[in-house]
Amino acid sequence: MMNSFEEEEIIFDVVATVAFKKDKKRYSKSSKKIEKVLSVIDILQRKGVEGIPNEMKPHYLKGQYKDCLECHIEGDFLIIWIQDNEEKVIYLMRLGSHSELFK
Repeated sequence: MMNSFEEEEIIFDVVATVAFKKDKKRYSKSSKKIEKVLSVIDILQRKGVEGIPNEMKPHYLKGQYKDCLECHIEGDFLIIWIQDNEEKVIYLMRLGSHSELFK
């Protein structure tokens, strides 16, 4: 029997940028972090930003990441993405700490 989360359909396509793929590779040795990243991506696919829990502080960014969204996967470990509601696409932009992403 499937739980209700598994039955939810995928609404958004997900496209990872080259920068995101490099960031993810940098963290690939930390299976716990990658597991959390994949969990957030799964939420984004199914519900977009609306599915991200408030504890993860989802919000829009300014400056170099204008029009991007960010949330805290854990502590100072962030994921940055663009959500295109018209085309139903999530563009994964970056992954890392504040000091790595906001130089």
